Amino acid sequence: MIKFLIPSAKEMKFTAQPSSFLSQPAQKYQPIIDTLSVLTSEQLERLYKVNPKMAKTEWQHIQAIKNQTALTYPALDLFNGLMYRHIKRQDLSEKEYSYLKDRAFITSALYGIISVFDHIAPHRLDFNVKLDIKKQPLKSYWRQEYDNFVKKDDKVISLLSSEFEDVFSPKVRAHFLKLKFLEEKNGQLKSHSTISKKARGAFLTQALKKQCQSVNELKEIHFQGFAYEEQLSTKKLLVFVKYSNSQGFL
Repeated sequence: MIKFLIPSAKEMKFTAQPSSFLSQPAQKYQPIIDTLSVLTSEQLERLYKVNPKMAKTEWQHIQAIKNQTALTYPALDLFNGLMYRHIKRQDLSEKEYSYLKDRAFITSALYGIISVFDHIAPHRLDFNVKLDIKKQPLKSYWRQEYDNFVKKDDKVISLLSSEFEDVFSPKVRAHFLKLKFLEEKNGQLKSHSTISKKARGAFLTQALKKQCQSVNELKEIHFQGFAYEEQLSTKKLLVFVKYSNSQGFL
């Protein structure tokens, strides 16, 4: 089965209806919260490299999770980074909802790998934060659980940055199918973070709308002027290019 892995995001929105229901068992994330909850706002400011206001907000989020008073939201609605803003999240048909539920998963530094519809509490922890849990780096703490998520017959489509891919062991991530998005500028093919984040979300939206079941069907996706470029692709890398004379369409 095709499965898509997408990263979490620091930017959040709170327009969805909150609840006190939490989808994840506490066993794995509790040691992380226990470690963070004893830190002051000033310590979080240095740890996260954020301003005092953001650190205070994160301190409040951590304490709410610790005290089991945090409101929770569906992860797909809560995260609102650039990639998420290009994923279809509203007015999903029953087929679209089922497709995302069965095939799209978020990699989180706090909760592990979760369904896009799992309810989670607001937080901004990511794998760039230098935090040790049980005397091991955060990536090492999650590695076994991340590796166990990937089953033998899965075809994993990675829409992850290296920050999240590196949590998986080299042996596991060697089997991932990666995507690259290039845009022609002045006769040269270029890629940068903004292009990639927007394209990842738009690509997943098209896979969702077309109900793609295989890698060959993914290769047929066209979106916003991007199309599969076979000559630049390999067995483990699908390259999509937007040429300067291409027309944007969905």
